[in-house]
Amino acid sequence: MSPKHVIYKKLSRDKSVGVYMGRRDFVDHCDFVDPVDGVVLLDPELTKGKKVYVMLSCTFRYGRDDMDVLGMAFRRDIFLCTRQFPDNLPCSVALQPAATDVGKHCAVEFEVKAFCADNQDEKGQKRSTVRLAIRKVQYAPEKGGPVPSNETTCEFMMSDKPLHMSVSLDKETYYHGEPINVSVNIDNSSSKDMKNITVSVEQVTNVVLYSNDKYVKSVAIEETSDSVPSGTSLKKVYTLCPLLDSNRESRGLALDGKLKARGHQPGLLHHSEGRGAEGGSGDAGGLQSGGPRHRSWYDRFQVRVDLLCTQRYEV
Repeated sequence: MSPKHVIYKKLSRDKSVGVYMGRRDFVDHCDFVDPVDGVVLLDPELTKGKKVYVMLSCTFRYGRDDMDVLGMAFRRDIFLCTRQFPDNLPCSVALQPAATDVGKHCAVEFEVKAFCADNQDEKGQKRSTVRLAIRKVQYAPEKGGPVPSNETTCEFMMSDKPLHMSVSLDKETYYHGEPINVSVNIDNSSSKDMKNITVSVEQVTNVVLYSNDKYVKSVAIEETSDSVPSGTSLKKVYTLCPLLDSNRESRGLALDGKLKARGHQPGLLHHSEGRGAEGGSGDAGGLQSGGPRHRSWYDRFQVRVDLLCTQRYEV
């Protein structure tokens, strides 16, 4: 039995133009992006000698449609062209709305638009225009980079010796649903007692197109009663697993972008976006090196370890 192959199609209201596509997800391999391919069907009798144009657009939305006033729209076209994807656009991503939010929310969206007009710059009529949403996604590299690690030294008043703490992971890239092992090594040579070690994984989202907004959300946390008295040390591995199912009520989390297709909802935390890596076999779900793909929106994950003393120190 041959595998089922789905064809996505959408027609304009007057049936003059139609778009047919074999897929709606296109992969960014860092050094190139899959070409957007499909078929445009037109009815010569209905187009009446007009030309048919096909365009690819990337839109950044930061407000609902019903908030548009005085001709000001809470959206901005990042990219609009008749060619293929450039290599510097962000992937499809959206911020998780609150339960009371309605309508479209903050997101980066892609769509293929086909319309009838006398020239490309002419605004096509809605009844002769068809729009089909697509997604730009990215996969983790097969070869990981150096293992992430960090360390800090804290000095205290009235204490001759400091506290030294180092934190490391067992690899650089994690996939969705994969547990993250955090190795914590604390050498407390100070005269202070440490207690209540807290380990967390945070998603850091930077939205800098319309405003320099930064969202830091904890997606997994383990609060312990572990202590490190003065003159002792601690070596322990903590395991955390960031999942969207555990953060459904957390407004502002960056999620994988959704399609407008019925029943398709974002179900994964948005991955860290890397550059210059080779294509792999799954979405990156954890720490991954590389700069932002575009200055409009980029995400990363970080591990944080807190100790409780007379003051709070972190790495």
